[in-house]
Amino acid sequence: MTTPTDNRVERDLAAGIPAPSAEARTRLRAQFAERAAEEALLDVAYAPVDSPLGALIVAATPTGVVRLAFANEGRDTVLEDLANRLSPRVLEAPARLDTARRELDEYFAGDRTRFDLTVDWALTTGFRHEVLVATSVIPYGQTASYGSVATAAGNPRAVRAAGTALATNPIPIIVPCHRVLRSDGTLGGYRGGPERKDELLRLEAAHGAPRERRGL
Repeated sequence: MTTPTDNRVERDLAAGIPAPSAEARTRLRAQFAERAAEEALLDVAYAPVDSPLGALIVAATPTGVVRLAFANEGRDTVLEDLANRLSPRVLEAPARLDTARRELDEYFAGDRTRFDLTVDWALTTGFRHEVLVATSVIPYGQTASYGSVATAAGNPRAVRAAGTALATNPIPIIVPCHRVLRSDGTLGGYRGGPERKDELLRLEAAHGAPRERRGL
């Protein structure tokens, strides 16, 4: 039976134990992530990324990058979706995302025009998958129309379905759906919002060739 005296002693002991520093917490998380990976308990690693577009979350499986999310999508919502659709063994493990974070930093700095990352397409299937594969080859600084992407994906009449696939792209920026515009040249929808889409196009225009329209 716990007595008031016992509770007071526990509180006094807890008060005398200093809280770990931010550096210590980071080190402990990294050690925990590495141990989980060694014991095959880490199926999805994720890490935050600072960017000119705001905070991002990038996640990867052992196969490759599986998700990139904007702040407006909500961190908890993104992690819950990963747990439900891929595996409940989702853990923050920045060291596992070092290459992805570096390449994203280089892209935003204008020093990278093509990502060398392996992609895990586990969150997309069927026609949506084909649309994103077609989108992935649009070069830096160029754009394509929704119709041309639908055609490249094998169904020229499925322009609306192509738009839905692009609006739900789980790996924006790396799979550059921001390079797909309406036939009249206007932006169209974007998972991160039209402002971010426009900012990405402006970034590429500033560091690469002038924006060009092309078919696929």
